Amino acid sequence: MYSLLFKQIKKGNTNFSTMKLKAIITFLLVVFCAGSVHAQQRPYYTQYILNNFIINPALAGIENYWDVKLSHRHQWVGLDGAPVTTYFTIQGPLKKSEMTRENALSLRPDGENPRGKTFMEDAHSTDPHHGIGLTILNDKTGPLNRFAMYGSYAYHLPLNDRTSFSAGVSLGIQNMSLKRAELDFGTAYPVDPVVGSNSFLNTIKPDVSLGLWLYNARWFAGLSVQQIVPEKLGFNDGKLGGDSITVLTGKFVPHMFLQAGYKFMLNDDISFLPSITAKYINPVPLSVDINAKFQYRDIIWAGASIRPGDGGAAMIGLNISNTFNIGYSYDFTSSQLNTVSNGTHEILIGFLIGNNYGDWCPRNVW
Repeated sequence: MYSLLFKQIKKGNTNFSTMKLKAIITFLLVVFCAGSVHAQQRPYYTQYILNNFIINPALAGIENYWDVKLSHRHQWVGLDGAPVTTYFTIQGPLKKSEMTRENALSLRPDGENPRGKTFMEDAHSTDPHHGIGLTILNDKTGPLNRFAMYGSYAYHLPLNDRTSFSAGVSLGIQNMSLKRAELDFGTAYPVDPVVGSNSFLNTIKPDVSLGLWLYNARWFAGLSVQQIVPEKLGFNDGKLGGDSITVLTGKFVPHMFLQAGYKFMLNDDISFLPSITAKYINPVPLSVDINAKFQYRDIIWAGASIRPGDGGAAMIGLNISNTFNIGYSYDFTSSQLNTVSNGTHEILIGFLIGNNYGDWCPRNVW
């Protein structure tokens, strides 16, 4: 949904700062429902590298504790009606591992890195187990609001002594609503002609996502597809600007994500995790995020993300204890949007529940 707005900025529209963003977004919604604009319909995330569960349901229950994440993202700060995304996730195993893995590494001994070379050499694959999760999300862009709730299930099984595999499914609903009172086209169009006096978008649709995840202590690879069901979505059958645009029925389109990453130990205390995420939404060209994360022991980390042709982000995080962690990211864009916005801020707070092994960060690379 946001990609057409990016195109307008990249074309060098110097009057963009004086435009009414709400009117632009509403117009995009109209064209989107007519099927003329093929753009991302799901929100952007930067710190998904700390919570890939928000993208792939196969990660439900991947660790031996319950992982709670709270995230708030304010995109294009300084622009009225810019996207604001907030979500809550919780996921964990239905039954904790019965394997005896409590050892000196779990107690974080002085002078040793609990996620160092010794851990990498001794790490084993998971026990067969079930995982479940819940996602609650709200994404607001101008007068448009998307509220979604999903329940997820995943099954994890070992492939060999070191590598595990999981498959997951997410089922839920999403409510799309358009607040007519927030529309403003100026004095020439005091009432949105598409929505009309009594008609506005407020509909609940089912949503299904599937995911696969292959992982061990050194690397991961995953494939997920969101919004599999091509549910129809539309306004009324009115017209905007006379006969120039007729509003037809559009539909949700699938979003596919392919991810992979590998962990390198630069020395006994510092690890380096490069990863890549490729996103495909038919017929939009393939989008790629190139990520890098440096971590000191299991305590503090810093990273960066590059989106070729668009921009990038800087990230930093701290694992404060075995029950609490926090991360922050700042996005910038290479388009002319950076002349009228103050970038994008995203904060993520995590809580670890039932963490019997005292982990300060995940055992599995993600």
